[in-house]
Amino acid sequence: MYFLLPNSPGPLISQRIMVSWKGIYFILTLFWGSFFGSIFMLGPFLPLMFVNPSWYRWINNRLVATWLTLPVALLETMFGVKVIITGDAFVPGERSVIIMNHRTRMDWMFLWNCLMRYSYLRLEKICLKASLKSVPGFENSKARSNDFAEKNGLQKYEYVLHPRTTGFTFVVDRLREGRNLDAVHDITVAYPHNIPQTEKHLLHGNFPKEIHFHVHRHPIDTLPTSKEDLQLWCHKRWEEKEERLRSFYQGEKNFYFTGQSLVPPCKSELRVLVVKLLSILYWTLFSPAMCLLIYLYSLVRWYFIITIVIFVLQERIFGGLEIIELACYRFLHKQPHLNSKKNE
Repeated sequence: MYFLLPNSPGPLISQRIMVSWKGIYFILTLFWGSFFGSIFMLGPFLPLMFVNPSWYRWINNRLVATWLTLPVALLETMFGVKVIITGDAFVPGERSVIIMNHRTRMDWMFLWNCLMRYSYLRLEKICLKASLKSVPGFENSKARSNDFAEKNGLQKYEYVLHPRTTGFTFVVDRLREGRNLDAVHDITVAYPHNIPQTEKHLLHGNFPKEIHFHVHRHPIDTLPTSKEDLQLWCHKRWEEKEERLRSFYQGEKNFYFTGQSLVPPCKSELRVLVVKLLSILYWTLFSPAMCLLIYLYSLVRWYFIITIVIFVLQERIFGGLEIIELACYRFLHKQPHLNSKKNE
């Protein structure tokens, strides 16, 4: 955010430059880290996907998690973002579906600050509504949410968007059928000070000063079993979020009124600090090191070009590596089943 200071052109100019460079540094560091990380860290393991998708996924999760620590480290260490978590604790190793309100387009990234403290980063998979990829900001989405509420005779919300429950019920039902779900974590996110709505705000250096997460854990056996009841259950959670956020923003701008204190993290803050510092050090050196290798060795240049072509083609033809990975998994797990039928 830029402030107009009358009769002070010097400080205004320096502030604009400083704020802009913070955002540019953040965006470029993340981009180049993900770009070179995909090519030189994930790329060499792509053939493993066709041989053993399970091992590929195990390695992939851990490599991606190393990059996910980078925005956490930059936000908290470089830009002073404070993270406060209240409510129920996460259970290490638990299989969980996380539902969360969306106040900005960047909530999914800020959530990593919460999950890193509970060793959930390498296990996290994000499901976003397609509209969140194109709708610029909360206010635009809120207008759509109000239209949806009016058409369906629902209450109009001030602090949350109406949940689209189809995806939620589908995911919960499928995971529950395979006995792969232990709990649903209902997370309410709030910003007591500034609220950056889009990537543009981050580019201008408008980072949130504080992010509050309130966690409510629901064991899977407490959830309704029918699809209709599960949809009603989800709507009820959003009604609670609306009231919780109203109390947050109209009160002291924290979640302590819920009667639940700070959640003790699985990792100590000292350990979290060490991880953040190592992440900044690693990714600061990694991208320049890869550029140097590309410049010095023709074999690395050929690998670099071929891997980029493979990434572009698979996206155009198949729609993403996850589609190919899923097809490989189904094919390889189908073979033992077919062989057993032949033996019979």
